[in-house]
Amino acid sequence: MGVQQKKVAVHDLEVGMFVSDLDRPWHQTPFPIQGFHIRSQDDMRALVSHCKWVMVDVAEARESREVKAGNKPVFGKSSNRRGGGREQLQLPPLSIREPVSYRTDTSIKKEMKTSKRLLDDVEVALDSLFEALRSGGVADLKAIATITSKMVSSVIRQPDALLWISRTRAHDSYLYRHALNTAVWALVCGRHLGLNEGLLNHLGLGCLLSQVGKTALPADMLAREGQLSAQEYVTYRGYVNLGAHILDGSGLSRAVLSVVQGHRERHNGSGFPEGVRGDRIPLLAKVAGIAEFFESLIGPRDHAEPMTPAKAVTLLYEMRNIEFQEDLVESFIQAIGIYPTGSLVELTDGQRGIVVSHSPQRRLWPQVMVMTDNTARPLKTAKIIDLARYNEGKEAAETIRIRDCLPHGTEGLDPSHYDLAGVESRWSLSRLISG
Repeated sequence: MGVQQKKVAVHDLEVGMFVSDLDRPWHQTPFPIQGFHIRSQDDMRALVSHCKWVMVDVAEARESREVKAGNKPVFGKSSNRRGGGREQLQLPPLSIREPVSYRTDTSIKKEMKTSKRLLDDVEVALDSLFEALRSGGVADLKAIATITSKMVSSVIRQPDALLWISRTRAHDSYLYRHALNTAVWALVCGRHLGLNEGLLNHLGLGCLLSQVGKTALPADMLAREGQLSAQEYVTYRGYVNLGAHILDGSGLSRAVLSVVQGHRERHNGSGFPEGVRGDRIPLLAKVAGIAEFFESLIGPRDHAEPMTPAKAVTLLYEMRNIEFQEDLVESFIQAIGIYPTGSLVELTDGQRGIVVSHSPQRRLWPQVMVMTDNTARPLKTAKIIDLARYNEGKEAAETIRIRDCLPHGTEGLDPSHYDLAGVESRWSLSRLISG
């Protein structure tokens, strides 16, 4: 029997029901964007405070045995204690002066050819920069600035292509990958905000240079980043001022230097190095801070399992008006999607793949490159599924959705084994199921 959806007023909800849709955007609530079981009275009170009605999966409601089994609540009480007691700071609505409305001028397949060559150049330039700084040499910032301009142009033309390549490309250097991915996340968000091309160049260059201070830190400390003692963390925090000092007198614009200096400051004043808060943090530094934090959550490290992008999005949303300004958090999530490009996912029919791009109108239904059949066996040829297009006009029981976001490195899901540019994009449900 297929899953059926039923519209239910929040006052008529019961423990054990599975909520699959809300009467408002998911990112405006504290609830898990993949849906959730109601496991307690606290969960129902939270729903009452945010919604008038919800959609319930009737078949999923039968799984109330999970509640009886004593599993931890998915979101119980989170709306009442968001931030764990940390100070929240509310600012007036964000206003971008003369925002630019960008059009996507090319397809992801076409832009990928440019992106691949571009990232080759980025790799050479960043490796050269970091090596020069480690050895006490002179950094070639002109090369980095030229590369940044090309990155901005690529993201303006097609925001998903560079993000796809940067997220699926392997690299031995965490420092390089972290700086690059932070820059791409920030540019995608900046494009969504409508920042003009000049500001995007400042933002991208600042993100690429934001990690230069780490070249002056001990290598063993960088290898254990995230597992430092209290004393080591004091030393680690100094990388921001070290980076600003290294770049002082280089001729960089004040806007670029503000990103380097301010990307670890936090909205409620809990950041470093200065502990400034709210409007005292420059806009570009705020965007860079969100991008850098998000990448630190999902970036693979030797010593820790990275968070899935969907969980990172949920955590970031919980930090609105605490560590990050609410307007910018929501804009970032709107820009990258609930399941960002490069996320490994499992569909409701059991097939697995990786998100290629997403639709701004239907963020829960992105385009997915399917790499396994419904028994997790790798396919010889990957297939692209546009969930928004496929699900359009279908009953809930007939739709294919994302069931879960999978951990980095999940077996059988290596996109490097497939050429996205050559993937078959036309498909039928029968072909999809047969693999």
